[in-house]
Amino acid sequence: MIASNLVEDLQWRGMIHDMMPGTAEQLLKEVTTAYVGIDPTADSLHVGHLVSVMMLKHLQLAGHKPIALVGGATGMIGDPSFKSSERVLLDESTIEENIKGIQKQLQKFLSFEGENAAIILNNYDWFKNYSFIDFVRDAGKHITVNYMMSKDSVKKRLETGISFTEFTYQLLQGWDFYHLNKEFNCKLQMGGSDQWGNIVTGTELIRRKGGGDAFALTTPLITKADGTKFGKSEGGNIWLDASKTSPYKFYQFWLNVSDEDAEKYIKIFTIKPIQEITNLIAQHHEAPHLRILQSALADDITTMVHSADALVAAKEASEILFGKSTEEALHKLSEDDFLAVFEGVPQSTMSLDKINPSMDIVDFLTENQIYPSKGEVKRNLQANAVAINKNKVGVDALIDNTKLIKDKYILVQKGKKNYHLVVFN
Repeated sequence: MIASNLVEDLQWRGMIHDMMPGTAEQLLKEVTTAYVGIDPTADSLHVGHLVSVMMLKHLQLAGHKPIALVGGATGMIGDPSFKSSERVLLDESTIEENIKGIQKQLQKFLSFEGENAAIILNNYDWFKNYSFIDFVRDAGKHITVNYMMSKDSVKKRLETGISFTEFTYQLLQGWDFYHLNKEFNCKLQMGGSDQWGNIVTGTELIRRKGGGDAFALTTPLITKADGTKFGKSEGGNIWLDASKTSPYKFYQFWLNVSDEDAEKYIKIFTIKPIQEITNLIAQHHEAPHLRILQSALADDITTMVHSADALVAAKEASEILFGKSTEEALHKLSEDDFLAVFEGVPQSTMSLDKINPSMDIVDFLTENQIYPSKGEVKRNLQANAVAINKNKVGVDALIDNTKLIKDKYILVQKGKKNYHLVVFN
């Protein structure tokens, strides 16, 4: 049963860039099977993939049936769409490992039970035994070279050069759509706006081979308000895998987006109802300093990608730098989150032997060059302006191995906001 008008909802959320005529009518007429393709170039999705994944989620919530197609075959070739150079080709074993990681993450977004249960497919399953001669006979004769050359994704690469391998990508993606249309009655392919040419090749192949109805829908490429690329931080991609991007860093990424971006992203990356989002935007406009939108966005998506417990831990980690916290909170952090919280904080290294059995606090702070002189150390200690692992200390304090966090670190705080991390080896 169709639960809602998907196209109206997606349009309000700013998630539609192009749509083939008849797509909206199809989605209102009957429960429709639709797919999104994901090439397994890594063993984790990153936030750049989330727009397409959220499209599948909205599709399923509206009562339609989603297919997540992991491109085990096409991932061996690489999509040339709007790339400046050819991608490094992956071997089969690497792709298999990547697919396992991606499948695990998709299960957090989609339901695989019920009448419109999602399914995950791998296009390697139908390409692995397909001979080159059979493919060019069955697919190649239906799509002209002129047609393939007219695609923007190809034209933009003609000056720098495009290999035959990458040139055939759109034909392989088109065949995926034809196969899914024939075997799973899949009538809609969705993807980013850079995929429009490849998707339309699929609808054309279905039409020319006498198939049924086929439709296309693409989303805008998401950018930041300042025009820079969405989904990147100084350290690179923001991944969904906690071992690549800690839940704390993931939470902070969303918490620190601009007001303009938060208003856009909360529509795209959450499933909150329209009225709730409208109310949050109004509240945010009344008191932007409270960052209501950013908090709601970060809470929602961190819980979805990681868990409610991971969100609590990320918030506790945030409080360590920006609010009141305790030594207990430092010990509760995973080492990855601990290092993520204090990334960029000045560090020094010290041998464990130095604090065995103990070391005077004044010597400890000067030897690590946290203060330039013993006189300044004593003045700050007497002013109650120094904390070790969030605990205020005086001139008589001693540093020993009981102060170690994770058996390796001691956190020094000068005043309210200045930190220094001592790493022991």
